[in-house]
Amino acid sequence: MSFVKFIDYLEYEKKYSVHTVAAYKKDIESFLDFVSEEFEITNAKEVSYTVIRSWIVSLVNAGISNRSVNRKVSSLKAYFKFLLKTKQIEINPLTKHKALKTAKKVQVPFSENEILDVLELLGQSGDFESVRNRLMVELFYATGIRRAELVQLKISDVLLSQKIIKVLGKRNKERIIPVLPSVLETLESYLTLRNKLENIKDKDFLFVTSKGVKIYETLVYRVINSYFSKASEKVKKSPHILRHSFATHLLNQGADLSAVKELLGHSSLASTQVYTHNSITKLKEVYKTSHPRNQK
Repeated sequence: MSFVKFIDYLEYEKKYSVHTVAAYKKDIESFLDFVSEEFEITNAKEVSYTVIRSWIVSLVNAGISNRSVNRKVSSLKAYFKFLLKTKQIEINPLTKHKALKTAKKVQVPFSENEILDVLELLGQSGDFESVRNRLMVELFYATGIRRAELVQLKISDVLLSQKIIKVLGKRNKERIIPVLPSVLETLESYLTLRNKLENIKDKDFLFVTSKGVKIYETLVYRVINSYFSKASEKVKKSPHILRHSFATHLLNQGADLSAVKELLGHSSLASTQVYTHNSITKLKEVYKTSHPRNQK
C-alpha cells in the first residue's frame, strides 16, 4: 500500500511527469522484487543498508553503469524519505550512502557554423515537413527548450504579437521565453501551412505530422539526428545537444548565468553551471587579449 501511495505522491503532489514517475516506479519495483526473492523481505522496516548494498552490487555485476545505478538508488532514497516522512519507518537506511563514482560527461555543443549549415539545408524546401523541421531546429537553438516541452507546445502557448512562447517545464513550472524575429517568420510560415492540412486530429498542439497527429519524442530525435548528421562529425546529435549549444553560445557571448538558468527552466544554478565548462576556452581568449599585463 505504501508503494502505491508513494507513486500517487510523486504524480499528484510533486507533479512529476509521466516519464519520471514511470522511472521511479520501475526502479523501486526492481528493488522490492530483489529483496523479496533474495532475503524474503516484504516489510520496509526490515530493509537494512547491508541489504541495499547487496542490491547495488547485483546491479553493478549485471553490467549496469555507475551513473544508472546512482539514478536507481536516488529513486530508492526518495522512497525511503517518503516512508520516513509518513512515519512508516523510523530510520532511513540510505542516510549515509555515498554515490558511486562516475566519469564526468562532457557534452560537446554544435558550433555556430554547424547550426547555420543545418538551417541552410532546411531552407531549401518550402513543403510542410521541411518548414516544420526547420522550426524545430530554430526553436531548440533560439530558446533552449527541452524535447518533451517542444512536443507539448500548444497553439495557445505561442503569442506572436508579444513575441514570446509559454513553456510548461518540469513539475508543471511555466516560463516565458522571448522569440527572435527570424524564428517568428518561420513560425508564421509553418502556421500557414499547418492551417492547410486536412482533418487535423490534435488541433490544440503546435507541432503535428502531415497527417494532423501530434508529433512524438522519437520523431523529434530522428529529425534532429538526421539533419545534423549531414553537417556535424560529433558523436551525439540530439535535441539535448541543441539545448546545450543554446546555453553555451549565450554564455560565450557574455550572458548572465542567472538569466540562462531562467531561460533553461533550471531550479538551481548548479544545474546551469554544467554548461560553463565550454565557456572557459572563450574566457581564456578574452583574458589573454584583454589583460593589461599581457599587452605588449
